[in-house]
Amino acid sequence: MMAEDPTRLTIHNLLSTNQANSFADDVRAGLKTRPKTLPPKYFYDTLGSYLFEAICQLPEYYLTRAETEIFEQHAAEIVAQLPHLTGLAEFGSGSAAKSRYLIAAVLARQKSLHYQPIDISPEILRQSAEALLENYAGLSITGYVCDYLQQMPSLERRADGQVLVLFLGSNIGNYTPDDALALLKQMRRVMQPGDGLLLGADLRKPSEMLEAAYDDALGVTAAFNLNVLLRINRELGGNVNLKQFAHRAVFNEALARVEIYVVSRVAQTVQLGALNLSIEFQAGEAIHTENSYKYDARQLADLANAAGFAQTCTWLDEHGLFSSNLWLAA
Repeated sequence: MMAEDPTRLTIHNLLSTNQANSFADDVRAGLKTRPKTLPPKYFYDTLGSYLFEAICQLPEYYLTRAETEIFEQHAAEIVAQLPHLTGLAEFGSGSAAKSRYLIAAVLARQKSLHYQPIDISPEILRQSAEALLENYAGLSITGYVCDYLQQMPSLERRADGQVLVLFLGSNIGNYTPDDALALLKQMRRVMQPGDGLLLGADLRKPSEMLEAAYDDALGVTAAFNLNVLLRINRELGGNVNLKQFAHRAVFNEALARVEIYVVSRVAQTVQLGALNLSIEFQAGEAIHTENSYKYDARQLADLANAAGFAQTCTWLDEHGLFSSNLWLAA
């Protein structure tokens, strides 16, 4: 592990005590409602973050391969659309495996770049930042550990250049249409006219392919989903028996989204000691843990306009499975 160089790496932890306690509040509220729900952001503790990186390697999970193909072929073309680019900011940066293609493309044309990764996992953020600094001499990093849904950090600017905001993968798909628009408007408010947003969006396709992507044969996605129950046991004194729950992924054609559930195999009562709470489950009762909305070109154009962006360029992988969309702040 490299020693932190304050001239190149600064990490701000913006998670407050109240935000840390929000897990307990959200679990209490979500498991007492009908139908039961849990926010997907709680997948991403340290173990969950590693499990997601494993998901990205699965043969069924086409999204990462498709988006990586786009960056391998078009990274230089993407950054060329912003000739005065001095900074990248990435929401939900994770391992930064895909953003490094863009970092490399920028540093191939200029000597320096400032990168601002924003992630809820401090361990993953630090590890990815240190790895990037070892590989790119002209890179400096200011990282933010935060829940950007609750606290949107301001973007640092180096000189009078453009900033490219990255919201990659299928992250936008985790939000309902109304929530997606609200989040993009928040991002637009911390940007200046002429800044760019590179938005990853998964496209509509047959249900069989979609459901396989979220329910792989190895069961890695199932472990990722069930990990939220393990976290409840660890952090909230739960006695959840993971063997009594199952992972389920189904495509809702009417809403154009994959729905992810944790399903109780039996009738049971779960105790959450730290919350002094008992939760009853019927056999077959589900906790709705995540959605993944799929888009078409018209929906993306409408979303850009409504959020205050001008749609500029779109890149697709060879098979037209996934889109990378460059929007400029109007």
